[in-house]
Amino acid sequence: MVYWKQLIKYGLLVWFRFRWKIMVEGIGDEFQRSTKHSRERLLGGYLDWASKPETYKEYPSARKVPLPRNLPSSTLSLLDAVKKRKSVRSFLPEPLSLGDLAFLLWASTGVQRTEQDYEFRTVPSAGALYPIETYVVANRVEGLEKGLYHYNIRTHSLEELKTGGFGEEMAHAALGQKMCADATVVLVWTAMFDRSKWKYAQRAYRYVYLDAGHIAQNLALSATSIGLGSCQIGAFFDDEVNQIVGVDGTEESVLYLSVVGHHR
Repeated sequence: MVYWKQLIKYGLLVWFRFRWKIMVEGIGDEFQRSTKHSRERLLGGYLDWASKPETYKEYPSARKVPLPRNLPSSTLSLLDAVKKRKSVRSFLPEPLSLGDLAFLLWASTGVQRTEQDYEFRTVPSAGALYPIETYVVANRVEGLEKGLYHYNIRTHSLEELKTGGFGEEMAHAALGQKMCADATVVLVWTAMFDRSKWKYAQRAYRYVYLDAGHIAQNLALSATSIGLGSCQIGAFFDDEVNQIVGVDGTEESVLYLSVVGHHR
């Protein structure tokens, strides 16, 4: 009995010290420190291949919209795209072509090549685990009904999740940023955390944010290369966006947004 009392007392002491550190230093500081690698400790461990999460998320019962596979015949050079890239927040009412949307989705996170039956993408990913999923809020896209879609990377198609106008809802969820309603599309990037945690444990959270950044930069440069504007958004009410796209906010949650359109 004395042993258990001491154990409980020690456990409570550790818990209170942890809570105090978070209150004084901040949860971000504690996360940064707790997920550091050192020569004495590497986060991660044994890989259980039998429990490896699926590489692709798909909605089997959703209506599929095939996307064009032809790439633009003319784009800016990489150097010019880097020079011209800027955040654009004001857009014309001109719709986006389905071909341009297809190119942006492929360039930001599509399958680039296949080697030994493994599909590699246009962006790097820690461990080639690709935890990021892409959802599209289509406000004005030629040949595409207004609505919410999921980008099926494996088949290079859109999966229709629900129809209707969601631009105003997205703007409201993004702290009132009207460009979410004015742009032709809003891209919503979520993370399937277990894909990375399977290998990297808690350090995986560092990597999923890096992965999202790689995708957003590809999107920004590819949009610029075909004469479109984009703006990347990190300010939003997470659970409101999660509710719009229909994810639970725990196993899968929004990380990042981007708007795209014809800039004024």
